[in-house]
Amino acid sequence: MQMAGKISALFGAQDMTQGSPMGNLVKFSVPLLIGNLAQQLYSTVDSIVVGNYVGDKALAAVGASMPIINLLLVLFMGISVGASIMVSQYFGAKEKEKLSATMGTTITATFVTSLVIMVVGPLITHPVMKWLETPADIYDASCIYMIIIFLGFMGSGFYNIISGVLRGLGDSIMPLIFLLVACGLNIVLDFLFVAGFQMGVDGAAWATIISQAISGVLCIIRLLRMKDILVITPKTLIPQKHLLYQLIRLGLPSGVTQAIFSFAMILIQSLTNSFGSDVIAANTVVMRVDGFAMMPNFTFGTAMTTYAGQNIGAKRLDRVEQGTKKGLKLGLCVSVALVALILIFGRWLMEMFTKTENVINLGQQMMFTLAIGYIAMAVTQILSGTMRGAGDTMTPMWISLITTVVIRVPVAYGLELLTRPAGGVKGSGAPTPLYLSLLISWVIGALLTSFAYARGGWKKKIMKSVSAGMAKEETDIQLEPDVEADPTAD
Repeated sequence: MQMAGKISALFGAQDMTQGSPMGNLVKFSVPLLIGNLAQQLYSTVDSIVVGNYVGDKALAAVGASMPIINLLLVLFMGISVGASIMVSQYFGAKEKEKLSATMGTTITATFVTSLVIMVVGPLITHPVMKWLETPADIYDASCIYMIIIFLGFMGSGFYNIISGVLRGLGDSIMPLIFLLVACGLNIVLDFLFVAGFQMGVDGAAWATIISQAISGVLCIIRLLRMKDILVITPKTLIPQKHLLYQLIRLGLPSGVTQAIFSFAMILIQSLTNSFGSDVIAANTVVMRVDGFAMMPNFTFGTAMTTYAGQNIGAKRLDRVEQGTKKGLKLGLCVSVALVALILIFGRWLMEMFTKTENVINLGQQMMFTLAIGYIAMAVTQILSGTMRGAGDTMTPMWISLITTVVIRVPVAYGLELLTRPAGGVKGSGAPTPLYLSLLISWVIGALLTSFAYARGGWKKKIMKSVSAGMAKEETDIQLEPDVEADPTAD
């Protein structure tokens, strides 16, 4: 019982307006880190198994397909954001009927969107991969991997959307358990299909979509059993026009933003492809390592958003800046430790995925160049988290768009052109522009975020919110004596 209580306290709702800010942030971040770790293991295990049991070209094929897959995932991102907002509002208002109708509309929208991707995805695979100038030696494998992933998109869609809704309903443990189950199954199936049955890239793709389908089904079952909160019936699955419109209206801004990011990554992937399959393979491995290195930064950023939001809501404004300083200290310490580990074990990390000397050397060079950028990203994520918690969501969004679209893409293509040998074609020089442009964008992002935080626009939003709250309280106090003085009042 005591152990169950401790687990519930760790994963349940947390009051971050009391106690040590550092303790609050660490406690809140632990379950997030576990979930993010499991999520990252999906693609990482695929790459490790494919790289070791199939080869570098297969590893490159998996990496070359990811930007396109991520672009289509944006459709689910929009639905997820809209659904989370609506569900949290109706849940808080205890409006069971509207909550059930919203969930039914969300499920139907997810199903229809999944079907569209499952049909359109395979049809556009070959034209898109040709447009991206995918090298001939990995072209077929990349297309096969993408097509299989598209055919299994429904499982991924339902997990990503319904798990977010479950967290909004106060259930943070079950989605994490489902994710861990799916991750474990994915690892087993990867080794079974790729190493055991010798299915190559196809096996990695099938392992992914089967495990994602299981997690999606588990989330649906959990949702259907929450009958004390909402009830899903055939009637609620019929989309209501006004709810569908609200779902799209709330999710569209986030979806469009993510679509812009994804398209920028496609342009970078096109440039990466021009350097050949060895560079693509090395880049694939580095991005897997990058996912783990970035994980604490994104986690602490999310923790800061919740911490700042709770303390602003409780009018504990003194704790907001205090917590931000503690968050920066925590994030920078973890980032410095990670950078040290990358510098020390960079080569060993590459050797987990491949034994090809050229790919290992390229990847190690990329990791060494990017290493310092993780410290810059710690600053960006934590300060952005505070600003979002204060209600200033637009500033971090614009900074992200500027650094990704306006800075990284032009810098990458510009440096490639400058370093290209005389008379050479695209991709004939060194691949340095690919990761140097990323480092530059990270550093500039940290500088812009620090400037925006110091300028204090987020504080103005806090003061505006507090002033509005005080005005409401004064109105309530004014009305109260009149009600009590009325002898006819019930």
